[in-house]
Amino acid sequence: MTAQNPRRRRFLAGMLAAGIAPVPTWADAGTPSYLSAAGTSDGGYALFGLSEALDILFGIPLPARGHAAAAHPTRPHAVAFARRPGTFAVVIDCVSGTQTARLEAPEGRHFYGHGTFSLNGDWLFTSENDYEVGRGVIGVWDVTAGYTRAAEFDSGGIGPHEIKRLPQSDIVVVANGGIDTHPDSGRTKLNIATMRSNLCYVSDGKVIETAVLPPRHQKSSIRHMAVSEAGDVAIGMQWEGDGASPALVARHRRGGAIVPAALPADMLRPLDGYIGSVALSRNGQEIAATSPRGSILDTYDTETMSLKSRAIITDVCGVAPHPQGFALTAGTGVLGFQNAATQKLKSPAPQAWDNHLIVI
Repeated sequence: MTAQNPRRRRFLAGMLAAGIAPVPTWADAGTPSYLSAAGTSDGGYALFGLSEALDILFGIPLPARGHAAAAHPTRPHAVAFARRPGTFAVVIDCVSGTQTARLEAPEGRHFYGHGTFSLNGDWLFTSENDYEVGRGVIGVWDVTAGYTRAAEFDSGGIGPHEIKRLPQSDIVVVANGGIDTHPDSGRTKLNIATMRSNLCYVSDGKVIETAVLPPRHQKSSIRHMAVSEAGDVAIGMQWEGDGASPALVARHRRGGAIVPAALPADMLRPLDGYIGSVALSRNGQEIAATSPRGSILDTYDTETMSLKSRAIITDVCGVAPHPQGFALTAGTGVLGFQNAATQKLKSPAPQAWDNHLIVI
């Protein structure tokens, strides 16, 4: 795999090594708009940078299957997380294409496949499981010291999955899925009868707000999130109960209650109890939610939480805001664009795109 303009990348890397180049930015990596992990045609795995038009700008090998990534706010650094329950994450210089650090989960912990940077980029926060205790943890890593472990704090629940930073702040919102797991049991869920997920807002290591779903959603696991510029949080869930789920998509605004979307049973059933990824449009007025199990991409009105459109796209999962509405990726190699009125799909790429499309 090679990046766009590899000669320029080698030139910049040489200048940096000699100490005569300015600090690189994302422009030096081709100005990617998105990151996505994928399986490659040779049976390996890589992290790809994609342009706004969803052209591949670079592909950098990963040691194992990736899940999601975190993009540094200014430097061309990406942290690629192993699929849960993984114990490693790798820091990649997207200009040189090299691994510059490797994060190892502390003993008794595993990662959940997600992380986010602080506003200034000096700290990385990772969602983790303290599996001997069954406690959610947010790890704190010092970026300026080479991504060394610096501290940790409680996530405010069990099974923290995706974490996001609210715009222009260092408040972190955590999707505590409520499901207890242990590596000795693989991905087996150990507490379904008593599980309870929540959404926690954390500032300086302290929970400042917690939002929970209505009682009938007790077996709904909050997994994935998107955050608008106004601070609205879109929520994607998976259902762990018997029968049909009450809802799989919701919205939260600080100080208020979680507002689930209302879908009739015949519209919920094809989603097969699982939302793989969610996104908010750039204007914050629409939510997109994907179900790879159902090969469905739905869009919702953020205010009313009513369904606006439904598209059928085989194995669709990655979704992110785009000027045309939403960008999407699928395990079939398809990339494309979708809004409530139109759809444009590109010819399938040779990559099997993984769960998430990450905005830079």
